Amino acid sequence: MSDIADIKPPIPFGPVDLDAGWEQVPGGAPGVQQKMLSGLLEEDVMRGVRTRLIRFLPGTVAPDQFLHDYWEEVYLIDGTLVAAGETFTAPCYACRPPGTPHGPFSSPSGCVFFEIQYYV
Repeated sequence: MSDIADIKPPIPFGPVDLDAGWEQVPGGAPGVQQKMLSGLLEEDVMRGVRTRLIRFLPGTVAPDQFLHDYWEEVYLIDGTLVAAGETFTAPCYACRPPGTPHGPFSSPSGCVFFEIQYYV
């Protein structure tokens, strides 16, 4: 990665198809899907930024607690997310500095959130 403009080029306003383009989150629990919007996060060299949608299919359980070395901002757009036993209904927002433990998660009815992850 040579420049931030290489991984986060301008993207004009346009429709986002919420039905197509979803893929399993690598290493994620079954039912946790992502739709990449822009960017690239290179965790092995601790650089970059990515913007994506995350979708929990109804009944998804992500039993692990997460801890990572990048910033993460999450905006719950739709549905209900259970985080560490506490229930959150859209709209909700969280900001997690590096080293902030979070999870486990579940979503009995499903949910979608907007997520930005980045190194400073």
